[in-house]
Amino acid sequence: MKTLHRFVLKSYLGPLFMTFFIVMFILLMQFLWKYIDDLVGKGLDLDVIMELLLYASAGLVPMALPLATLLASLMTLGNLGENNELLAMKSAGISLPRIMSPLIVLAILVSISAFFFANNVLPHTNLKISSLLYDVKQQRPELQIKPGIFNNDIDGYSIKVAQKDPRTNLMRKIMIYDHRSNEGNLVVTVADSGYMQVTDDEKYMIVTLFNGYTYEEMKENVNARRAPRKFPARRNKFDEQIAVLELKGFGFQRTNEDLFKSNFQVMNLSQLENASDSLEIELGKRKESFQKTLLQSTLIRNPFGARRDSGVVATYSLNTDSILNSMPEKIKQRTINRALANARAAKNYVTSSTDEFYHRGKYIARHKVEWNRKLALSFACLVFFFIGAPLGAIIRKGGLGMPVVVSVLFFVLYYVITLTGEKFVRELVWQPGFGMWISSFILLPLGVFLSYKATTDSVILNADYYILIMKKFVRLHKKHKIKHASN
Repeated sequence: MKTLHRFVLKSYLGPLFMTFFIVMFILLMQFLWKYIDDLVGKGLDLDVIMELLLYASAGLVPMALPLATLLASLMTLGNLGENNELLAMKSAGISLPRIMSPLIVLAILVSISAFFFANNVLPHTNLKISSLLYDVKQQRPELQIKPGIFNNDIDGYSIKVAQKDPRTNLMRKIMIYDHRSNEGNLVVTVADSGYMQVTDDEKYMIVTLFNGYTYEEMKENVNARRAPRKFPARRNKFDEQIAVLELKGFGFQRTNEDLFKSNFQVMNLSQLENASDSLEIELGKRKESFQKTLLQSTLIRNPFGARRDSGVVATYSLNTDSILNSMPEKIKQRTINRALANARAAKNYVTSSTDEFYHRGKYIARHKVEWNRKLALSFACLVFFFIGAPLGAIIRKGGLGMPVVVSVLFFVLYYVITLTGEKFVRELVWQPGFGMWISSFILLPLGVFLSYKATTDSVILNADYYILIMKKFVRLHKKHKIKHASN
């Protein structure tokens, strides 16, 4: 039996590793396609790109493992059935659950490993990739001066050139506006030609200009209110002028990772649970404050309450139905206006507080979604194994043809149901536990049903069986037509 188990495990591990890396590659390409606009043209070093891909790959592991488990189990049992090896084992008196027992143990270990990875490793990699993606998005592209277009990449300057020689980098008809004083276009430099070169450390740009002028508007001190303005200005002519412009924000800079530690994606289960409890306590206190404010300051509002002596006991009673009618017309109108103003204030306060509670609830739901996701994706490995293994034993088709099609269909079904449940949870329609586990609740009975059918050698997914039924139906239909024609 040990030899048989060793053979089954060996047949399973190869497809498992192969399909895992194939799925990882596909998901990584999807990641690159999503962030391609943020990566292209930034002049990133190779080590930064490789670090980003490494963290992205680690973040895709929890999603890749269920699909790899489904595809590998389907291929393994399908190959054994297609090569009649599964039939030989059953002929020797070995049942299908006993053949699958080492694979079941391995699937359980994979699920447990996926959980520990999602709880301990994934928060760290999410923190790294969040910080790194933020730095990449904030990095400004390399300075590129295009002819005929004003370039505002350098802080405090606006540069425009009419022509640019691609071979010599000589620029003609250069205009440089100096905005460092934040007072408008007070300083303008115009040159016939020149060169611009960025230093090796990308901190400064050396601008060499030929045959030009610098126009500068001077500040005018006007003492008398009606004194005519003279608009003084200064013009400096030069044959050659060298200016050094400071470049800010062009180099790749790392942000402190502590800024991202409050994100729910970088927390483990205990941290998510503590954060959710703290947020719910804050929400409860905010609701209590809302109720008190609504009662004391809006609904039961008395502008003369501050002047009323609380120790005086009222010795008279009022007929509240006739109070308004007994008031003079001016006071009555003033009272109605004040009541309408109070009602509008109460309505606005309730509306704004409702929106606040809704957004707070959505933020709490995001934490609970992440808490359940770590468990649900790990459990999905076990669910997909009990779908793929019996399905492969029933279909008896190996390779990357039929197993890939079936695996993709089941995974898309699982993914769509999961996204739908997660969306309902985020919109506070469903509870987090139900929304994140509904896909497993739907697919797990299907896995149990397929396991039962595979154990009992069912022909539910055998194409030849359905072809035979169709032939019998056509034959009976022909006999019925002949009998009906003879009558």
